[in-house]
Amino acid sequence: MLSEAKNKLLTQVGPGTTMGDYLRRYWFPIAAAAEFDSKDVKPIRLMGEDLTLYKDLSGTFGLVDRHCSHRRADLSYGYVEQTGLRCNYHGWLMNEHGACIEQPYEDTVNPNNKLKERCSIKAYPVRELRGLLWTYMGPQPAPELPVYEAFTWENGFVEIVTADIPCNWFQCQENSIDPVHFEWMHDNWSIRQKGETGPYASQHLKVAFEEFDHGFTYRRVRSDSDETSEMWTVGRVFLWPMAFYLGEHFEWRVPVDDENTLSIGWFYARAPSERGSYKQSHIPHWAAPTKTADGRWISSHVMNQDIIAWVGQGVIADRTKENLGASDRGIAMIRNRFFDEMEKVAAGGEAKGVIRDKEAAKSLALPIAERKSFLAGKPLMDYYKHPYYRRRLADFPWHAGQPAHIRAAFCEAMGVDLQGQPLAREPAE
Repeated sequence: MLSEAKNKLLTQVGPGTTMGDYLRRYWFPIAAAAEFDSKDVKPIRLMGEDLTLYKDLSGTFGLVDRHCSHRRADLSYGYVEQTGLRCNYHGWLMNEHGACIEQPYEDTVNPNNKLKERCSIKAYPVRELRGLLWTYMGPQPAPELPVYEAFTWENGFVEIVTADIPCNWFQCQENSIDPVHFEWMHDNWSIRQKGETGPYASQHLKVAFEEFDHGFTYRRVRSDSDETSEMWTVGRVFLWPMAFYLGEHFEWRVPVDDENTLSIGWFYARAPSERGSYKQSHIPHWAAPTKTADGRWISSHVMNQDIIAWVGQGVIADRTKENLGASDRGIAMIRNRFFDEMEKVAAGGEAKGVIRDKEAAKSLALPIAERKSFLAGKPLMDYYKHPYYRRRLADFPWHAGQPAHIRAAFCEAMGVDLQGQPLAREPAE
C-alpha cells in the first residue's frame, strides 16, 4: 500500500513533475519508421506534451512542438519540404532542430529580417534504430542510444505492433515484474476460455527477483520445472525504466500523459536453419485492435489479456487500497528503486543504466534464455515443439488483428504456408 503522495510521484509524467523529469533522462521509442511509408506527418502526444512527428523530403525525421511560433497553428497539418516542416497557415518553415528557417512574407518585405532568430520552437532529437523511431526529451548532453543485442540479430523476421492503452503507464510497467500472473491471466484463463474447467496449468512454487545495471530479473520455479531450468537460472527482464524483454520481443510502455499509454512491441522470429541466410528488407508495423465490435476488451490473446489487467485497475491505479503479498516482492523492489532514483537525479546524480560510452552502447547484452537458438537457429520441425514458435506458426499470439499481408510475410520468412505448414522445397543440389 502506498500513500496518495507517493502514488502521484510514480504516475505523474508531465513537464516539471518528478517522474516526468526522471523518465526524460532516457531514449525511448515513440513510433515505427514504417508508419511513414504512407504519410509524412503524425500528431503525437508524449509525456503530457503535444508534438508533431514528421519525415521531410530528404528523409530526416523531426519531432517538434505541435504549434507554430507565429500564430500557434497546428503543425500536424503542415507539409514537409526538402528540409523541415512548413506551417500551412502562413508558410513559416521549421527544421528538425526547431529553428525557423523561412518566413516567406517577412523575408520578402525585409530581406534583413531577424525575426526568425527568436521564433524557434521546441524540438527533440529523433533517431531510427531497427525499425523504431526514438527520442530523447531530457537535458543535454544526451546519453547514448543503447543498441540492444537483439537489434543486431539477423536471419529473422521483425514486426512492430502498437496499441493505445487508456490508463497510466506505471500499472502497465508493473506487469513486467509480476511472474504469477502468467499462471492465472494467461494459462488458466485461456483454459477456461476454451470451455474447460481443468486441469489447470503448472503452479508457481518459487519466485525470486534480482537487480542488475539495466533493470531487474524475475526467476521462477513451477510445478513442472526445477532450479535447473532457464526460467530459474536466467529468468526474464524488467528493462529499466519502461520496458519488458523476453528474448524474442521487447515491450515498451511509453507515457502519453498521466492517463494514457502507448504500447510498443518489437517482435523477432528467428528463421529456421533450413532457410539459410535470410535478410528482411522492410520492418512492418501495424496497430493492434483492443476491443471487440460490442465494445468489450479483446481477451483471446496474451498481450490483450495484459491490457485487460492494466485498464481494469482504473485510469490511474489507487495504490492506497491495494494489499501486496509474497508474489509482489518485485513490485515493491521497483517502486523503491524509482523513489531512490528520482531523489538521486533531483540531487544531480546520474540515472540508473544511462550509457555515456559509445562503445558500450553498440551491443548491449541482456539476460536471455535460449540465446543459442536465436543466434544459431534450429530446424523448422523443432519450432513445432516450442511453446512460443508453435503458437506463432499457427497464429500470432500476442495481439489480435495481425494484417494478412504481414502474416504472409512472416510465413514466407519462416518457410511455411498461411496455415503454418512447411512449404515444399526443391532438394539442395
